[in-house]
Amino acid sequence: MGKVILIASGKGGVGKTVFTSNIGAKLALQGYKVVLIDMNMGLRNLDICLGLENKIVYDVADVLSGICRIKQALVRDRRFPELYLMSAAQNKQKAEITPLHMKVLCKKLKNSFDYIIIDAPAGVDENLEIAGAGADMAVIITVPEYAAVRDADALDHLLMDMSIEKRTYVINKVKANLISSGLVPSIAQIAETMRPDMAGIIQYDENIHIAANNGMPIVYKEGTYIEKNFTKIIDRIIGLI
Repeated sequence: MGKVILIASGKGGVGKTVFTSNIGAKLALQGYKVVLIDMNMGLRNLDICLGLENKIVYDVADVLSGICRIKQALVRDRRFPELYLMSAAQNKQKAEITPLHMKVLCKKLKNSFDYIIIDAPAGVDENLEIAGAGADMAVIITVPEYAAVRDADALDHLLMDMSIEKRTYVINKVKANLISSGLVPSIAQIAETMRPDMAGIIQYDENIHIAANNGMPIVYKEGTYIEKNFTKIIDRIIGLI
């Protein structure tokens, strides 16, 4: 039986979607069968991070409304052994999805995939509750900014209210020089605010963003310090399930 991992953030611009594409790609490289579901209705970007934007025909809203079967909405990324994408609807008005819809979809996908990874919409509104309805655990993505950390803490409260007991967080886009100068919150300060244990930190590196803009998860190139770091973070996340 597969596991559902929700990737969420309290605010936009923290690198949640890029993280989602890389964790999915790395798990697929490790031999797992993985499906990534983009729940950013009207603002989908996961297809761009994977370079699959020209292959989308059906989306998650089509599946949940009965327009197509699950298999028809799954786009395979053939660079990886078993990595699939189910895209979000580009037209936000098209999607009328309830938490029950998501629970049923996740339950069905668990029979075919080892990991179902959901890229949640940023924020703490009802769309997050829909995206996380079938989640077994959640990963909160934040950055060393006071506003982002406060929003991440608010998100954590909501995830607890949603009865998602297994939670962790990742600090993304870390610039050591800014932290050491005291201009942004330190790792220790963030840890004091957040209740869950931290899964890891990701140093700011423009190569991560260049790779994403070219539709290539950076973990595809093995042996780099970035890929090794992602592997350690993923191992900690999987160890919590």
